[in-house]
Amino acid sequence: MAFFEKKNIADKMSKSIEAFKKDLSTLRTGRANPAMLDLIRIDVYGQKMPINQIATVTVPEPRTITIQVWDKNNVNLVDTEIKKSNLGVNPQIDGQIVRIRIPQLTEERRKELTKVLKTLGEKSKVSVRNIRRDSNDNIKNLLKEKKISEDERESYEKEIQKSTDDNISLIDKILSEKEKEILTL
Repeated sequence: MAFFEKKNIADKMSKSIEAFKKDLSTLRTGRANPAMLDLIRIDVYGQKMPINQIATVTVPEPRTITIQVWDKNNVNLVDTEIKKSNLGVNPQIDGQIVRIRIPQLTEERRKELTKVLKTLGEKSKVSVRNIRRDSNDNIKNLLKEKKISEDERESYEKEIQKSTDDNISLIDKILSEKEKEILTL
């Protein structure tokens, strides 16, 4: 990179936050969320496909997920893969429909989930800090190559630090909201 690109850094940090949100959406909390099934792949038509590519996934009630499988030959495959996943749910088959009731979380499971949450949050923060480190290294190289001045270096590093701080507080805010959702009965 021949010069400092603030937008590039902001985009990378933004992608890091999006990945974090996606990771969070796959956690099973006390309410039904179709994203819980995103990591499950079904071996159909010679390849592994996500459930939402072979069925319609809906949430008719706050604690129920309904999967309308398009091809009746795939119903048992969907059922088997959901049981194999570590979601801790027991699907019920009704024709081409697979219903998943989301059980109330136990206190122990809630505490376990908050630990997983904190781990995901820390991983995301590390990712943001790595972007900061790489950007600062890049700025130091630009200074060494005399492509920017000392004042510009200082100014850029302050901008990068502000962006890092903003993104880390956003991660903390998202974590706090998700933790509250998990701990609420």
